[in-house]
Amino acid sequence: MKKLALILSLVVSCSVSAQGSIEAGKAKSQTCVACHGADGNSQLTMYPKLAGQHAKYLEKQLKELKLGMTSGGKQGRYDPVMSGMAMPLSDEDMADLSAYYASLPISSNTTPEDVVEQGKALYAAGDAERGITACIACHGPRGNGTELSGFPKVSGQHADYIKLQLEKFRDGNRNNDMNGMMRDIAKKLSDNDIEVLSKYVGGLH
Repeated sequence: MKKLALILSLVVSCSVSAQGSIEAGKAKSQTCVACHGADGNSQLTMYPKLAGQHAKYLEKQLKELKLGMTSGGKQGRYDPVMSGMAMPLSDEDMADLSAYYASLPISSNTTPEDVVEQGKALYAAGDAERGITACIACHGPRGNGTELSGFPKVSGQHADYIKLQLEKFRDGNRNNDMNGMMRDIAKKLSDNDIEVLSKYVGGLH
């Protein structure tokens, strides 16, 4: 019984420490400001907003960006800028940064009127004839994703960044998606589909 209590206490203490410190993350975020903004809402639309993103998802990306560099792009996720930035980060650094950015509010965004109808149809229903799964299945009706399942929040994100990632999934340059789900979907998307979806998700929140 004592052994069981000890194991449980260790599990609890590990899970607490793994959550990361918001305050420590804030202090460590100074090198991230240039691209991602002082409040995690990047002004440069080619870079993602980190504010309000799920901590678990952010931590996974940082670990895989680091792996992308250490494996020469053979594993994880490789990006010439971010993989280099992730290299010196420890697991604790990653947990702290993820906790900090997850605690911040994402800035508002809108959906252009000219993509609402087509975007809603594709996001909510997919396209059965082309074998395109509805985005809503993983990212939810408001584009908030789910922390436990590892699906990221896409609502409020920059259209330029979403477009770039969908194109990378489509051509295989990004391949760290769970079970290849995003690659399977993206390869069936036309340039117009990607353009519409990228703009549509901005105003979902």
